[in-house]
Amino acid sequence: MSNTLYTLGGNMHEALVDFIQSLPVWLQWLGGMAVAAIPFVESHFGTLIGVIAGVPLPVAMLAAIAGNLVSMLAFVFAASTARRTVLARRAPADADATPEPSARRQRVKRMLDRFGVPGVSLLGPMVVPNQFTSSILVSLGANRTAVIVWTSISIVMWSAIFALFGQLGLTALS
Repeated sequence: MSNTLYTLGGNMHEALVDFIQSLPVWLQWLGGMAVAAIPFVESHFGTLIGVIAGVPLPVAMLAAIAGNLVSMLAFVFAASTARRTVLARRAPADADATPEPSARRQRVKRMLDRFGVPGVSLLGPMVVPNQFTSSILVSLGANRTAVIVWTSISIVMWSAIFALFGQLGLTALS
């Protein structure tokens, strides 16, 4: 059963499962937190990896959510600090001479204008890790508190969805 699940995610997921399993049972939740802090793994895959490693679902889910939240907060506060620093250094005359934003930044800006912080936060993880999405939103000038609240909701929501799919998959395979 576990070999089938490993081939779906490749060697990285296998290595992450092995990492969690190598820890003492009482510390495996901490391994789940560390795994979920990795962009592209996040809470949704972190929950699945924890369950595959043998961590009980509620513990795996809570640990993955906590790890992803801590990681996202670090990205958001770093982006917020960088934005404040850049804006403070920019002279009023330089405001007209801002360079053309990248294509990715322009796309996120269009999504922000169209869907707002809630929409981008909830839908963004389907395309880009929430750590990146949330830090880009803050760097574009979105309200930091709103970004944190909506990204936190998104992290919990996606973790619950993947936990449900994971449980259904494990039930179907057994």
